Amino acid sequence: MYIIPEPQEMEFLEGTYTIRFDHKIVVDVSCGPEAYEYAKMLQEELRACMGYGPAVTRGRSGKTAVTLTVDAALGEEEYRLTAGVDGIGITGGANRGLLYGVQTLRQIVRQAGACVPCMRIHDFPDIRNRGFYHDVTRGRVPTLSYLKGLADNLAFYKINQMQLYIEHSYLFEDLSEMWRDDTPLTAQDILELDAYCRKLQIELIPNISCFGHLYKLLRTKTYEHLCELPGAGGQPFGFVDRMMHHTIDVTNEESLTLIKGLIEEFMPLFTSVHFNIGADETFDLGKGRSLAEAERVGVKRLYIDHVRKLCGFLVEKGKIPMFWGDIVCDFPEVIKELPKQTICLNWGYDREQSDESTKKLAKAGAVQYSCPGVSGWNQFVNRLDVAYENIKRMCTYARQYHTEGVLTTDWGDYGHINHPDLGIPGRIYGAAFSWNGKIPSFEEMNRRISQVEFGDRSGELVSVMAKIADSQVFDWWKAVYYKERGVDALSEKELAAVADGMAGVDAALRKLMDIEEQIRRMMAVLPARTNEMLHACLVAVRGAELFQKIGAVIAAGVQHRETAATADGVQLAAELEEWFMFYKEVWRSVSRESELYRIEEVVFWYADLLRGSV
Repeated sequence: MYIIPEPQEMEFLEGTYTIRFDHKIVVDVSCGPEAYEYAKMLQEELRACMGYGPAVTRGRSGKTAVTLTVDAALGEEEYRLTAGVDGIGITGGANRGLLYGVQTLRQIVRQAGACVPCMRIHDFPDIRNRGFYHDVTRGRVPTLSYLKGLADNLAFYKINQMQLYIEHSYLFEDLSEMWRDDTPLTAQDILELDAYCRKLQIELIPNISCFGHLYKLLRTKTYEHLCELPGAGGQPFGFVDRMMHHTIDVTNEESLTLIKGLIEEFMPLFTSVHFNIGADETFDLGKGRSLAEAERVGVKRLYIDHVRKLCGFLVEKGKIPMFWGDIVCDFPEVIKELPKQTICLNWGYDREQSDESTKKLAKAGAVQYSCPGVSGWNQFVNRLDVAYENIKRMCTYARQYHTEGVLTTDWGDYGHINHPDLGIPGRIYGAAFSWNGKIPSFEEMNRRISQVEFGDRSGELVSVMAKIADSQVFDWWKAVYYKERGVDALSEKELAAVADGMAGVDAALRKLMDIEEQIRRMMAVLPARTNEMLHACLVAVRGAELFQKIGAVIAAGVQHRETAATADGVQLAAELEEWFMFYKEVWRSVSRESELYRIEEVVFWYADLLRGSV
């Protein structure tokens, strides 16, 4: 039997306890009103697993199956679960601990059904703050129902914080020029999600870009004069360009006024005590409108002064500021200039991520979170081996350097091509490794996720999914970069490199087709709740297969200087367009229209290329 995250202490005893349909779930009088919601959550799980859900009552009952109790002697997130021959008891130190005990019993029931093995569990987290960060800007804006489902999934694995990354995808008043071609979240969406998260003991933390990554805001006619690099508004859209530029001009007083106004409009929608201002990847700072001032005081001074002003503003409003630490990590001594409660979000996403930045920030006295990633950006399916190793390392550093939390990130660079549910294993790595420092091997962790999350008793599903990203040569990043550079923009040397780099396309295609067949065989034996994710996975694999074929066509054209408009190319173009119809259907099942049209532009550009009309 697997429980995720793995409990700190777990002991199996002799015997089993059978949960019967005429027994009850009892909420003890020591519990607050929230405990009723946790009892209902358990009741629904039992009904889904066994066909019946024992009634819920409060006080005492002669036929008690499960008793929920609060004991203030335990820590807030601490709980004890005891299953004996006479029944099951869950005791939490507070609402959060009680909820986590219920989540553990839900996982047990998914595997054991009505016959629960006798056991004792004593559990609590190693790291206090365990968060998940989801990009809702760079391609996908999820539906509200999907975001609620995301919160459910996070709570199931005992995550207690959640952030949504927003640049332009919130419906700010008087900024219709920025979001008019999108489908942004509204104030009511945020209020509804915040209330939903509170019931699940999740703090929904507000986050908007306040320095770099202001692509759409600084391309508007109204505010392009505040962009560090002049002429930003006149350039065509580009996925690559969006990642690299559009930092606000901090030497213009209007910039600070604008950003403070956005914060003041967004902040009241949340009950969180935190606010994340972003402030990462300010690549253009000091290179355009602020050049003269940068030469006078230095780029580092420009950076930290803007961050300090925003953090001070938030502290005045009673909030704890957060900001990304990639820039300040180069001069961490300035951390002392920020309000002492400021949290530095120290990110690093490499497979072999070192502890260098964590160590530097710790030495400088920074309050920091360790922020790994699920490695789904620019991929049809997440690179799970990279995610596992990265998250394992960053959680290990979090313990070693006593960081205040772990925030596992899921970014959507270049259009957020991957279905967000394909990042579920990465989310669970983050939840599991931030709760308990005993980290299983990659294969063992995937086996546990396959069984607990996806109901796969063979334990093979996640390991099969992990092979997908490794079986691609011409991936989405290459596809976007090649398209935006233009066919004629590559030098002879670059053209030769394209051909050499795609030498393994045929082998990659064969691997993908084999993986596709393995997934199809699994669908017959997996529970219905897994099928939507598997369908999204199959559509993603098919897309990856088609782009391997496109890569082969491009490589052949480079080698032989032939046009792509062959009979095979025309057929492939049709297959690509037919596949995209299914892709759109899957997209719309969990996301608003948002920037689906931008992915469409890339896909159809390749269809036209294959027909020889680009």
